[in-house]
This record gives sequence, C-alpha cells and structure tokens, in this order.
Amino acid sequence: MATRNRSDHERSAAGLDFDSPIRERAESLGQAMAEGGPQALFDELENLLPEEWQEHIRTFPLVAVLLGVSVGVYLGMKKSEELISAGAALVSAAAMANVSKIMDRERD
Repeated sequence: MATRNRSDHERSAAGLDFDSPIRERAESLGQAMAEGGPQALFDELENLLPEEWQEHIRTFPLVAVLLGVSVGVYLGMKKSEELISAGAALVSAAAMANVSKIMDRERD
C-alpha cells in the first residue's frame, strides 16, 4: 500500500488531484479578475470566439444578443441545477488554488 504525505491529502481535499487545462485556465481567469475586475472576464470571453464569429457579432449585434439570451433562458430552464453546481465547483477550485498559493508564499 502506497503512503501519502499531508500535501497529497490537502491537494485531494482542494480538488487539485487532477490538473487540467480547464483548471489552469480558471485559475488564470480568477487571477485576472482579481487584478482587473469584471473587464477581464469580458476580455476572456472575447478571446474564446473565433474571428469570423466576432465579425458576425459586430455585423448583427441584436441577433447575437437575442441568441445569447434565448440560449441562456433555455439552459436555465433545463439544466439550471447542473450549471449552478458546475459553476460553483469551478469557482471554489480556483479560489482554493489561489488560497493554496498564498499559504505557500506565507510559509516561505
């Protein structure tokens, strides 16, 4: 039986056992939001869209807003519990990663 040290248990409790690109992306987004406020979220969302979609949104902004609202309402009605739990898990994992970094800096 393999032995684990305290660090492994802390990583497991914080949900950091499996590092993934999504977790790293959420961590960097959390850091950017702490430094730049909500504008960092909007900048990140803009970077996710391909250039041709951005051009369509600039050309037809009303259609893009209506499409976004309709998708949001549909998802809210059909998958609200899953979305809320996934969002809460993502935010708490990013927060715990930042707290872990701060605690590591304080130890040194």
